[in-house]
Amino acid sequence: MVQIIAGKKGKGKTKHLLDKANAAITEAKGSIVYLDKSSKHMYELSNKIRLINVKGFDVTDSSGFIGFISGIISQDHDLEVMFLDSFLKLACLEGLDISETISRLEDISEKYHVTFVLSVSMDADELPEDVKKDVIISL
Repeated sequence: MVQIIAGKKGKGKTKHLLDKANAAITEAKGSIVYLDKSSKHMYELSNKIRLINVKGFDVTDSSGFIGFISGIISQDHDLEVMFLDSFLKLACLEGLDISETISRLEDISEKYHVTFVLSVSMDADELPEDVKKDVIISL
């Protein structure tokens, strides 16, 4: 399952994402990973959540990003949820169509039983039609 928190920059998406991550750890039977473009939110997350600063790795396009996600999943068979803050930046999709990458995440989610929760810096009505179904919070 892919869930999207949508809204323009500065609307509070990261706060919602952090709250969801910290709430998820209380019920999780497996592990939780939080991907971000920096380590800035390290102290706002439970110490049981693994924070990965994606900028420390050589991810230069959306295919490389999907490979990066697949690598994380291959190393952690107990992975339940991945939170992706600043999804457009992490996946190198700023100004590009996100439909194919979201579809690939949905396929990975179904195959490996991992839920993806993304913060996307776009208004919900600006998202592609096939992605709008995944919006859980619109700010």
